[in-house]
Amino acid sequence: QVQLVESGGGLVQPGGSLRLSCAASGFTLDNYAIGWFRQAPGKEREGVSCIASSSDGSTYDADSVKGRFTISRDNAKNTVYLQMNSLKPEDTAVYYCAADGREGSNYCLTMDYWGKGTLVTVSS
Repeated sequence: QVQLVESGGGLVQPGGSLRLSCAASGFTLDNYAIGWFRQAPGKEREGVSCIASSSDGSTYDADSVKGRFTISRDNAKNTVYLQMNSLKPEDTAVYYCAADGREGSNYCLTMDYWGKGTLVTVSS
């Protein structure tokens, strides 16, 4: 059974950092594009970052997080991370990781598997 589990969320002050983890079971993450998405209260879900399958390795970031967030993967741990630095109050949201269901995918387009999310709150 395919499962994605996020962790690492919490309360952080503006300017602080957090690292989110997305641990997979039931499939091998490195064969798929993995994305981080977020949904703030009262807003639609938006894409944050995407990492292509390991054969490509490209990463893509939303303009709102470029230079502050970094997506990476540890294939040995079957885990994808989102390092978030210089956090702002507008980064407050539930963060989800998701996997594109096409093996060998290099873009986060058809996200077939989703985790349940982890809450990030940026506030003083």
